[in-house]
Amino acid sequence: MDSFDPRLIAVRSAHFIAGKYRDAQPGLEVVRPSDGQAYAQLPIADADLVDEAVNDAWQAFNRSDWASRPPRERARVMRRWADLIEADVAVLAPLEAVGSTRPHKDVIAWDIPYVAEGIRFFAELADKHGGHVAATQTDRLGMQIAEPYGVIAAIAPWNFPLSMASWKVAPALAAGNAVVLKPSELTPFSSLRFAELAVQAGIPAGIFNVVQGDGRITGDALCRHPRVGKVTFTGSTATGSSIMSTCALVGPKPVTLELGGKSPQLVFADVPDIAKTARTVALAITGNAGQVCVSGSRLLIERSIMEPFVAHLQAYFEELRPGPTWSSESTLSPIISRLQASRIDGIVQRSRQAGAEVLTGGGLFEGLGGAYYQPTLLAGLDNQNPAICEEIFGPVLTVQAFDDEQQALSLAAHATYGLAAGVHTADINRALRLVRRLEAGTVWVNRYGRSNDYILPTGGYKRSGIGKDLGREAFEANLRFKSVLIDIVQ
Repeated sequence: MDSFDPRLIAVRSAHFIAGKYRDAQPGLEVVRPSDGQAYAQLPIADADLVDEAVNDAWQAFNRSDWASRPPRERARVMRRWADLIEADVAVLAPLEAVGSTRPHKDVIAWDIPYVAEGIRFFAELADKHGGHVAATQTDRLGMQIAEPYGVIAAIAPWNFPLSMASWKVAPALAAGNAVVLKPSELTPFSSLRFAELAVQAGIPAGIFNVVQGDGRITGDALCRHPRVGKVTFTGSTATGSSIMSTCALVGPKPVTLELGGKSPQLVFADVPDIAKTARTVALAITGNAGQVCVSGSRLLIERSIMEPFVAHLQAYFEELRPGPTWSSESTLSPIISRLQASRIDGIVQRSRQAGAEVLTGGGLFEGLGGAYYQPTLLAGLDNQNPAICEEIFGPVLTVQAFDDEQQALSLAAHATYGLAAGVHTADINRALRLVRRLEAGTVWVNRYGRSNDYILPTGGYKRSGIGKDLGREAFEANLRFKSVLIDIVQ
């Protein structure tokens, strides 16, 4: 069934360290975004507990055979983990949905299969890498050897709790590392089950640990810990910059950062089906209520089709029905918190004051308990408008018209962000020209959004991040390389 009663979902306020739950004194109230009700208390891992978790992970890395066992065996264990995740859907799906913005039906249909298959993808890379023999003179042997870092600190966001955690954890484990994961304090509980299933699959206790808490205390302690070899993070540009600075000061140690975005969708008049393209554009900003790093939040459209295209968008926006994640009738997710909803509305109102015209939406839905924001369409903006400049992270789409390809590119350029972009056109030559000229880590053509092609890495240009998640690149980013030179005795 797609619906469930949130009162029946039991959560455990704990950490998961060395293969066991660690109950602790609660420190944070956790609120369901769907109805605004507090439903749990969360402990905060202080520096001492983070130290214990990291040291346990370090000991497990050194004492278990996880890094040294044959890679195919490591892959088999990870595939068992993926199988357990898929089989656990009755427990894991409502646990993921109840406290997040992810609709239960979507968790069942997309999130859990995506997580499981992603784990299998990275597991299969375990024995498909290695160093190489270097060209040296004949009486020497030069080699490069790939080795795991040891302990990886992973800091995951709230918008796709399980999916984003798997992006961090799966490649790190497949490469032979131990991991200490800090999920978002807003969506903390499904990660515990995720880690428990890893141990059930045969991943040694202590190789995958979860510490709960906020960024100020727990996240900072993780980044500063001397035994953490690398930090991987998804979230805001401001937080990512702070993490990078901390890692530089206390290490330096490497980081992978997937950060903010303000991604354009360029629509040309030659699209064969305006209604279909409009639906693609609309889904790219209303999926998960726009709470997606790669949301296509800026529509750039050829002027000659702007009026009918916007009419299709308005019609689609008006079809959406806000409601709790546990109801199969809901088609628009809640905003993660009232604070975030207030921030979204603040940007919209400042945008209006700066000259934007609200075509649809422009405010909160009232009387629904949780914080739900109306799908909003803003027009009449210049490139200095707050709605163009700032990442809103909500279901707010700006509309700007262009007359030719060069103007479209000029509007698409953003001073800060370069995470993703979309191009909609029937002209393959134009599409290829734009792919080369758009400053974005990912460009989609005649679609918008990721597929299950895990081989394609994701990451940003400019202040949208550094390094890559997914793909072979994410796996290799969890390895360090050692040069070896041997003199051959004649």
